[in-house]
Amino acid sequence: MKSTPAGKNHLQPVAGWPSIEDLHVFVTVARNGGFARAALELGLSPSYISKRIATLEKRLGTRLFFRNNRIMRLTPEGEKALEGAVQIVGSVGDFVSDLNGLRGELTGNIILSCSFGFGHEYLSQALSELMLLHPGLNVKLVLSDREVDLIDEGVDIEILVGDDIKDLYIARRLAANRRILCASPDYLQRAGTPANADELGRHECLIIQERSSAYGHWALTNGRENILCRVNSRHSSNSGSVVLAWALRGHGIVLRSAWDVAKYVQSGELVQLLPEWYQEANIWAVYTQRSSSSLRIKTCIDFLSDYFAKRLPEAGVTGQAR
Repeated sequence: MKSTPAGKNHLQPVAGWPSIEDLHVFVTVARNGGFARAALELGLSPSYISKRIATLEKRLGTRLFFRNNRIMRLTPEGEKALEGAVQIVGSVGDFVSDLNGLRGELTGNIILSCSFGFGHEYLSQALSELMLLHPGLNVKLVLSDREVDLIDEGVDIEILVGDDIKDLYIARRLAANRRILCASPDYLQRAGTPANADELGRHECLIIQERSSAYGHWALTNGRENILCRVNSRHSSNSGSVVLAWALRGHGIVLRSAWDVAKYVQSGELVQLLPEWYQEANIWAVYTQRSSSSLRIKTCIDFLSDYFAKRLPEAGVTGQAR
């Protein structure tokens, strides 16, 4: 696609400030990469979205997007405008929410992301109770097992299982958690029980490939020593629930979070193996520096910390932001 010639990307600016609504629409279009997906998110028509963007472009006196029938992307001016628009929209939301907070009301939008397994099993119920406690909140939960860019995707809080956290984010531990080794009694009767970590390589190990984890390797610790086990990876999935189902059916050994397997270990459907070896996989609330000043973000994280401390297996240890 040819770039717009120099001097052709500018419009005659219209006097006055852009509206918050138009800036919010602009941020949503940029995040979704198009009018149609933005319209679905906002519950508006694509034609209305297009009209708001055109109005904003006239107000600012510049084109915000390159667009044709195949692609839509931000212009250099649009990229710069997006940085400011994100800050303004977020600040206005915090301003309104904080004013309502002084009256004892918590309002505004809050977007959270989480993995499918933990999101279904625990976070959905936690957010249900949060919504009952604060009916003025507009909660959106996005479930995904891929890595999330909080800034680019407009996510306020990621509930992360695991200790691999980027340095540019702030993280508060909501609950302590470990991934533990388990297998079904049927599998152990057929294949034997590993006596030490070295024997894992001779067993069928069920691998979950998610986010940026190293394939076919399990990083384990006993609290004093760290080891990296190369394991048999004939069977794998990007879904933790699929891998757990295979383990319950006797297909091999699985390394899963305590919150995910606790009920099966208690019922005897799974047996914990090599209990001295585990993988740290704490539950974290991950957020940006901008989000750290928001009353609704802080209230949400405080609520989740209390909630998970009371309900998660192996939970009960909360911590400060890091």
